[in-house]
Amino acid sequence: MNAIVPNPNELFLLPGQIWFGGGDIRVRTILGSCVAITFWHPERRIGGMCHYMLAEPRCGTDASDARYGSEAVAQLVEAMREAGTEPCEYEAKLFGGGRMFASASGRDGEHALQRRNIEAAHALVQACGAQVRGEHLGGDGHRQLLFDVADGDVWLRHWPLLGGFTRLRRSRD
Repeated sequence: MNAIVPNPNELFLLPGQIWFGGGDIRVRTILGSCVAITFWHPERRIGGMCHYMLAEPRCGTDASDARYGSEAVAQLVEAMREAGTEPCEYEAKLFGGGRMFASASGRDGEHALQRRNIEAAHALVQACGAQVRGEHLGGDGHRQLLFDVADGDVWLRHWPLLGGFTRLRRSRD
């Protein structure tokens, strides 16, 4: 049996991780209510991605953790500057903030987490001066992303939330 060899030019970004660099690299991630932001420099062909879980830390929480959008973007901005570039030179794309579970109650506060994550994405990109070139935010379900750093393209696959599961029972002949 042959082993599956992962593509050496791809990496998978987990929640709370960031990546920045250049070359023939593709960065993948899967999002639910989390948000990913990609930054790409069209002249230098370098870029980065963050995958954050919450907009900002609560009181008493380690604020240097990239699970929070405010810190994840701050770390990417630092990497941009270390590369001799400024955030305003980058194109940004925003993804995620989806509702992952169906709810019958319809209360307004149900989706506060997703709304805060989405609002934070817009505010963080605006604050650093990058230009938003695309977004796929909110709604239901999860998303899979593939960010191609060589050309700045982001490929998206979206699975809307299904109404529920149906149990299939084994037939008894």
